[in-house]
Amino acid sequence: QVQLVESGGGLMQAGGSLRLSCGFSGGAFSNYGMAWFRQAPGKGRDFVARITSNGARTNYADSVKGRFTISRDNAKNTVYLQMNSLKFEGTAVYYCAASLFEGPYKYWGQGTQVTVSS
Repeated sequence: QVQLVESGGGLMQAGGSLRLSCGFSGGAFSNYGMAWFRQAPGKGRDFVARITSNGARTNYADSVKGRFTISRDNAKNTVYLQMNSLKFEGTAVYYCAASLFEGPYKYWGQGTQVTVSS
């Protein structure tokens, strides 16, 4: 069974940077597209960024384009989200998700809290 474990969240001042990590186990990581989503207090879960299984293509929500970078290390079974120029509205629980052969995101981590102070 695929398992995802996020780490790297915390408290950061606006304008700062954080790097989130998501460790993958229970399957062939290189077969999975990966993505990050976030859920702010009282709101739904929103797409942030995704990366294809081979890392060749990435997509970003307009709200984070130019500030966030998604990457992956298939040798370490890990996907990353580098977040720069953090904004107060980036306060959310960040989740990583996995999709087998770019299908639906069936597997989710437990989330990591990111709090941005103004």
